[in-house]
Amino acid sequence: MERKWWQDKVCYQIWPKSFQDSNGDGVGDIPGIIARLDHLKGLGVDILWLSPVYKSPLADQGYDIADYRGIDPRFGTLEDMDRLLAETKRRGMYVIMDLVANHCSDEHPWFRKALADPEGPYGRYFYFRKGENGAPPTNWRGYFGGSVWSPVPGRKDLYYLHLFCEKQPDLNWQNPAVRREVMEMVNWWLDRGVAGFRIDAIVNIGKPERWESFAPDRPDGLADCRKMLADPVARRRLHTYLGQLRDEAFAPHDAFTVGEVFDTDPAELSLFIGREGFFSSMFDFSAACWGKSPKGWYAAKKPGPDDYRDCAFASARQAAGIGFLSNIIENHDEPRGVSHYLPEEAASDPRAQKALAAVQMLLPGLPFLYQGQEIGMTNTVFPSIDGVDDVNTRGEYAAALAAGLSPAEALARVAPMSRDNARTPVQWTDGHAAGFTAGTPWLPVNPNYTRVNVQAQDGVAGSVLEFYKQLISSRKNDKYKEALVWGGFAPVHQEQPGLAAFVRDGGGRRLLVASNLSGGEQRLELPGAAGAVLLCSDGAPALTHGVLTLAPWQAAVVELA
Repeated sequence: MERKWWQDKVCYQIWPKSFQDSNGDGVGDIPGIIARLDHLKGLGVDILWLSPVYKSPLADQGYDIADYRGIDPRFGTLEDMDRLLAETKRRGMYVIMDLVANHCSDEHPWFRKALADPEGPYGRYFYFRKGENGAPPTNWRGYFGGSVWSPVPGRKDLYYLHLFCEKQPDLNWQNPAVRREVMEMVNWWLDRGVAGFRIDAIVNIGKPERWESFAPDRPDGLADCRKMLADPVARRRLHTYLGQLRDEAFAPHDAFTVGEVFDTDPAELSLFIGREGFFSSMFDFSAACWGKSPKGWYAAKKPGPDDYRDCAFASARQAAGIGFLSNIIENHDEPRGVSHYLPEEAASDPRAQKALAAVQMLLPGLPFLYQGQEIGMTNTVFPSIDGVDDVNTRGEYAAALAAGLSPAEALARVAPMSRDNARTPVQWTDGHAAGFTAGTPWLPVNPNYTRVNVQAQDGVAGSVLEFYKQLISSRKNDKYKEALVWGGFAPVHQEQPGLAAFVRDGGGRRLLVASNLSGGEQRLELPGAAGAVLLCSDGAPALTHGVLTLAPWQAAVVELA
């Protein structure tokens, strides 16, 4: 496998609105990010993924872009962005931005011109279709619920397509003019100093030749829009467009790119992240998708530690010899990882949080942390649906009500999956608004901020934060880098419930990573003679006669002789 500049790095996602507010308006901003760069550098982070800071009405928190080359005043200015690029470069760090090109905002000038003249040149930037017998063109349900079609104001029986919310019209990638606009914009940012992109919702740019309805899969009479992604024409178009992006923008800049890729045939993995892949890497969503139901969040199953282990191990095997996956336990679209994958009674236990961290951070691939993950931030509390900001959660709540659940039941079912769980402000201190802002935060802070915060953990031996620093340092250590970055992967005792163990080998070293993901003691026979204990989450593991004994929720890395 060809080695690239980004492969031995550690990545960190920033949700700007909730990271750090610098001016007291309750909204995080770019100057606030700059003020916290030393925290990230001390953590060991190299690449910062900046979720959207483009000009936007924030109907979907910035994923509805009104100006691809402008910074939203809430977050700062283009000069602030340039200063962030300069400050990260000075620290040996990199910034990647979000590339949101399946759709834009309905307030983008392109769409405003298209509405004024749907048959004109800008009308071909989007998808306008006539309805059928007074109904929308198809019965597709959007990602946030409801029809993907909204009527064009003032035009009888004419609709525009939006796979997400109605304020996010889909761009028509079949139009060469649209592709040219995107290529020019991407190159503009790369020339400015951005190191690459996280590519949002990109599989949706490949649309089918025929637009037809599917069999309904919920009581609303609609069908999941993702069913169209399997269309062979849609897949061919997707591959053509991504190849153009790679060849005309990413490759000439040696950019680091990571794709948000769902619903992909495993046989296509090399197309996306192989030697000539469309992207440098793509996120492993296998565990995040486990237990989800086509009926909606209210019918989803909560994964346990063994489910996370099995999904992560299967993905690692699948990518072996092909390319680098990007490993996550949470992001801005998912609940907090410790709350999602750990039993309820363990989600707030620092021991369990560290045990989960050891697995994610030392798997093959590229580790991505999400802001607050390094201190063990958990899901928050929602007293009522009125306190929920997320458009997706509100849509799933409505689906639960339609399925016959009471309001209390519906909230209890969808709250654990809400994207707002990950969007509460970062907990820096136990002071006002968790040190996030001097004003009133745009979204309430998690009530546990007085106990869980950076100030309480920084420099404190045994804390979750310090363990993340150890994990990152181990991955970057020249003695172990060959094994932990580019080395092989072999699961050990995967049949043992509550245990996630695997061997990483390379550069003449074999390292056993063993994590007890249970509240009981775990014993395992070592797959080789024991050498030094590289690190341990709590205390020291018991090593006797070739058997490793781990205390409840204890993780250890043991070098094998």
